[in-house]
Amino acid sequence: MATAIVISSVADVCRAARRAARGLAQIDTARKNAALSQIAQALIERTDEILAANALDMQSGREAGLGDALLDRLALDETRIAQIAGAVRDIVALPDPVGEVLEGRRLPNGLDIRRVRVPLGVIAVVYEARPNVTIDATALCVKSGNAIVLRGSTTAAHSNAALAQIAAQAAVAAGLPEGCIGLVSGGGREELAQLATQSDTLDLIIPRGGEGLKAALQEVATVPVIYAASGNCHIYVDASADLEQAQAIVLNAKTQRPGVCNAAETLLVHEGIAADLLPGLLRALGGAGVLVRADEYVWKLADILSDGGRVGENLDVVMEPATEEDWATEYLAPTLAVGVVDSVEDAIEHISRYGSGHSEAILTRDTAAARAFQLGVDAACVYVNASTRFTDGGEFGMGAEIGNSTQKLHARGPIGLRELCTCKYLVTGDGHVRR
Repeated sequence: MATAIVISSVADVCRAARRAARGLAQIDTARKNAALSQIAQALIERTDEILAANALDMQSGREAGLGDALLDRLALDETRIAQIAGAVRDIVALPDPVGEVLEGRRLPNGLDIRRVRVPLGVIAVVYEARPNVTIDATALCVKSGNAIVLRGSTTAAHSNAALAQIAAQAAVAAGLPEGCIGLVSGGGREELAQLATQSDTLDLIIPRGGEGLKAALQEVATVPVIYAASGNCHIYVDASADLEQAQAIVLNAKTQRPGVCNAAETLLVHEGIAADLLPGLLRALGGAGVLVRADEYVWKLADILSDGGRVGENLDVVMEPATEEDWATEYLAPTLAVGVVDSVEDAIEHISRYGSGHSEAILTRDTAAARAFQLGVDAACVYVNASTRFTDGGEFGMGAEIGNSTQKLHARGPIGLRELCTCKYLVTGDGHVRR
């Protein structure tokens, strides 16, 4: 089998992707789906190879002192690899967006106009310690007819290289153009700057990481960027909320996977139910190993319940007073800022001040409060009586996602197949000239 991917200079990888993109945009759905199916099969067949590479990254991560949440994001096992392959197969089953007619009409002068979806061209995806993004992003780009340039972090260098190599070899074997899946090494700021300025070959960069990555790109990028950045997500429990349901949702949003961008980072509780909800909820959070950063109201309530001991002791939860910085922090860890507000309007104001525009939730049985929250909160995804953890391309029926856009132009929320397309106008005449 020919070598399908070579870790080379940034410019060389991008040029190869540009050449591949011209052919890839013209490949039919059946061949793209066949390539994706071969990628999924190759992942399963070469699981041992992937796990060996991932073990090297995990060992380096532990030696470097990575936290548990980051190690969880980095880790692969047979189940996770099977899930990654399953997500690829899910994308095979989705409609191909390329060629979809968005609108069509005949003008009074007889010209026929159709607006159709077409691939963007070459997309670079810059991401941190999540090897699954290597395959999710690749599958989405292949299905939408785009060539992809992958740039992961050094933390996952071995895992990313193995996954990208396997995917590229399978894609080329299935008849896709050489260079349609490229990988750059994941070096430092200098390499990132080189990638971000490849205006002649790249059509779009999608960074998937924290605010540091976003800031680094903003300093240098000349290529258009869709930021899939931080998720400082909130849950607001309104006065009319079902308390049992609220506890279950908060625990899910915070503890299922605390190291991901759609995990809740701040809990706001209406003062009318704070005394009823918080003791049991704080105890449950403590049992799940969550550190609580509490505002003055919550701190005083826990102090009263502590019966003269350490604050939170009788609730079996570790608590610290919240600072101004806590409200703006995406912890990506088992830490939750908890505060009390006096109305849905107060909750909306707090979210407007500190939120990142990712995912926000209200728990309520009051239709008016729910509607006010939906209209008043400016975020990509706004939930009523559901966990923020659902903000995900797979959960939304998109097969997978490259990230969640917190911007408002072109794409917002999960970035799936359609968000990786642009459009062109196809105009047909019969000797028409403009007069």
